[in-house]
Amino acid sequence: MPDRGGGPTGPRIRVGRPSRRVRTLLMTLGVLAVLGMAFTMFAGFWTDWLWYRSVHYSSVFTTTLWTKIGLFFVFGLLMALAVGLNIWLAHRLRPPLSAMSMEQQSLDRYRMGIAPYKRWLLLGITALVGLIAGASAAGQWRTWLMWVNGVPFHQKDPQFHLDVSFYAFDLPWYRFLLGFGFAATILALIAAALTHYLYGGLRITSPGARATAAATGHLSVLLGVFVALKAVAYWLDRYGLAVKSSDFKATDNWTGLRYVDANAYLPAKTILFCIAVICALLFFATLWRRTWQLPVIGFGLMVLSAILIGGLYPAIVQKFQVQPNEQAKEAPYVQKNLKATREAYGIDGTKVSDYSGTSKTSDKTKLRDDVDSTASIRILDPNIVSPTFQQLQQIRNYYAFPTNLDVDRYTKDGKVQDTVIGLRELNLNGIPKNNWINDHFRYTHGYGVVAAKGTAADANGQPVFTESDLPSRGDLGTYEQQVYYGEKTTTYSIVGGPQKEIDYSDDSGEKTTSYKGKSGVNLANPINRAAYAVAFSEPQILYSGAIGEGSRILYNRTPKERVEAVAPWLTIDGDAYPAVVDGRIQWIVDAYTTTNGYPYASRTTLGDTTADSLTATNNSRAVVAQQNQVNYIRNSVKATVDAYTGQVKLYQWDTQDPVLKTWMKAFPGTVEPKGAISKSLLSHLRYPQDLFKVQRELLTRYHVTNPTTFLTGSEVWQVPDDPTNKSGNAVPPYYLSMKMPDQSSQAFSLTTTFTPNGRDNLSAFMSVDAQADSSDYGRIRILKLPTSTTVDGPKQVQSQFNSEQDIAESIKLLKGGDSDIEYGNLLTVPLDGGLLYVEPVYVRGGGLKYPLLRKVLVSYGDKTAFEDTLDQALNKVFGAESSTTPPPDQGTTPPPTSSNPTVQQALDDAQKAFDAGQTALKKGDWKAYGEAQKDLEDALKRAEEAQAKADKTAGGSGNGKSGSSPSPSGSPSPSGGSGSG
Repeated sequence: MPDRGGGPTGPRIRVGRPSRRVRTLLMTLGVLAVLGMAFTMFAGFWTDWLWYRSVHYSSVFTTTLWTKIGLFFVFGLLMALAVGLNIWLAHRLRPPLSAMSMEQQSLDRYRMGIAPYKRWLLLGITALVGLIAGASAAGQWRTWLMWVNGVPFHQKDPQFHLDVSFYAFDLPWYRFLLGFGFAATILALIAAALTHYLYGGLRITSPGARATAAATGHLSVLLGVFVALKAVAYWLDRYGLAVKSSDFKATDNWTGLRYVDANAYLPAKTILFCIAVICALLFFATLWRRTWQLPVIGFGLMVLSAILIGGLYPAIVQKFQVQPNEQAKEAPYVQKNLKATREAYGIDGTKVSDYSGTSKTSDKTKLRDDVDSTASIRILDPNIVSPTFQQLQQIRNYYAFPTNLDVDRYTKDGKVQDTVIGLRELNLNGIPKNNWINDHFRYTHGYGVVAAKGTAADANGQPVFTESDLPSRGDLGTYEQQVYYGEKTTTYSIVGGPQKEIDYSDDSGEKTTSYKGKSGVNLANPINRAAYAVAFSEPQILYSGAIGEGSRILYNRTPKERVEAVAPWLTIDGDAYPAVVDGRIQWIVDAYTTTNGYPYASRTTLGDTTADSLTATNNSRAVVAQQNQVNYIRNSVKATVDAYTGQVKLYQWDTQDPVLKTWMKAFPGTVEPKGAISKSLLSHLRYPQDLFKVQRELLTRYHVTNPTTFLTGSEVWQVPDDPTNKSGNAVPPYYLSMKMPDQSSQAFSLTTTFTPNGRDNLSAFMSVDAQADSSDYGRIRILKLPTSTTVDGPKQVQSQFNSEQDIAESIKLLKGGDSDIEYGNLLTVPLDGGLLYVEPVYVRGGGLKYPLLRKVLVSYGDKTAFEDTLDQALNKVFGAESSTTPPPDQGTTPPPTSSNPTVQQALDDAQKAFDAGQTALKKGDWKAYGEAQKDLEDALKRAEEAQAKADKTAGGSGNGKSGSSPSPSGSPSPSGGSGSG
């Protein structure tokens, strides 16, 4: 037989070639296709670069890009060399002659077929595996950057006494290298074996030896490398036990060593490491001994040892040592898990206090007064009233508010008040006519802030707006009102060019504007226009006359999207919220640093632990990176996005977080120091909801510090389902200003409740100080109720509301006709040893498309009230009126009289309007009710004007001042609101 590398001989057969014209056409089409694909790839790269440069975070783009390129080429080249070198070596070690057998005759045909293309085939195979390996390695850019820039935690794990940074930053990189080594070795082994088989070095059915000496030595070395890597894997597995997750009766997400790990798996891994090293040496020795006998025996021993030592022995230890005395055996390891988990999630400073759950005060007036000093009870639910904001403050159809509004704090007359706030954002679905010019050039932005008191509603159940109208005006002063970046702004806009934009409309008509900011990417450059035309699949960008000098394209316009883009190493909170800061609207975004490698800390999945009844109905409120499993989290960064310029700023919030320090080292200059946060911005920062939800989920088990109690599970809590709807999802946490029993004054707080596992009564109340400028910011307090007595939980309180006959009949009346009831947030407030529950009730019915506050439910102890206002409900529950606020009218006294006939006539009209309104309310006739309320307001205004005129005529006795005019019985004064604050 000829040499295995010989090619076919004999005459060549000429195949008909296509004509020159056809060849030219095909070549032209091929060149155009390649150029098209190249420009498409260039367009994506170029537009990304332009965007990062426009937001002044080009270093993030370049660092990430060069890291990916470096990993791609280094590991792609290593993989290509590993496979290509072994194919070349196997071909070089081929035997000069092959055995005479049917097997070799069949292979001769393949050898002769590929002989002319051997070099190209080798290049193709190595290029393919190199590309795949390089692409895979490029995806590990975060792992590489964390390893090369990692800083110490200055905390050591309790088992191996290594710094936590080894597990968080080093071990993931070592595991990647190990995985890459396994992949390279396996692919090289397969490629070498196939080459040896193709060229006769390995034989299956041929007579004689099954492998040549050269093939035996070559493959033995590769198998030795594989076993050596397995030895390294066994050694790393020892440390991996500290971050290994397993099912354990104490928790489903247990992480860290247990008794069986420390006393069976750990020594087993060490023994297996030694066996694997010996086995690898036996494979390498085949280079000299040229026999498989000892390596095969060694490999078999390693497999048997893995089964017996690594599997059977730990099972025996678990069965016969641990299970008979589990609590005593596991307690030391549970203690380590408790400590590490509480530290990793920032709940180690949680203060748990006993709370009786029942009030001991007999002074009803004092108890009623304590309500006002204990909490500023928010009756305006930001998750209910968005349609009301929409109906009353939308002004134009091309504006819209988010589905869920936000709660913030603003100061007026030196007093901080909780405020429900939303931006009037652009709504393209509401523009008069959709076309490319309108969608992207004319209607480009929203306009203004709308805000309302969180603790009040007016006589009609509508919000008491503190900032409203278009342009917006009110308590927030002067600020830049144009909203080019917002939660609902998901499409691109082209601004600043020859095409004027619609700014807003008023009674005098449409006002136009042209964007003056420096945000976005300049489209004056034809290359930029071409790139965006390709990237956005919008050819009109290339040739439209609406684009000219000064035109800029704005995109990536939602706050979370922008922060995630400039800081891809952060996990973004689900709720970005707006605030007016120093004359500008700023979106505030909370961001987290996380790791999955904190030893002994139990893991959680962010998407699961942050889910509640709000995220179930509004995906935009869900945390970014839903599937991320973490066992360490810090709210280390506070970010802002300017609603006009889109400018993104990242501020260091947690100055001790080693994960953030690592990323700041990898991306220098991207995060500003904490001291750069202005005082005015600091007053609007708050404790983030998603972090709070993660912590409360962990605290359902990790509020205990005793390992025996933890193991028994007797103190396990659960987050109750939201009783105000039937979604079956967890109740969301609520912001409100309140004080806990150990606090001297109210603080802006985030609160939640716990119930026993599988039961509905209350187990505990949890609060965290959410006020960023407070010295107690982030301090978690838990009031633990006694297990010997039963205190109603949220679901039971809601059931009590619904089951009381008087309340049920009132609700039935409110539901009359086609009206619907919507329950607002059920707020819980600790008060004098007991729990005060407050829930606003909204009605949406008749011709109304939006909910109005009609009733307030209050419960304290065994008392329940369902009244028109919060003050009335509190007075009824406590059986006393507040000594600090004037008593509301109860509707039982006769209407006031006046000696002035004009005033008396107006008061009579007001009484008639009030009576008509009450009759309409009972019938559920909301149209008639609205008309009656308007008549009532007109009558009261006439009475006030007439009284003022009479007082002036009489010499100005002062009885006619605004807000002091008499009102009909039971009717709230329009100048004073409903009194429900």
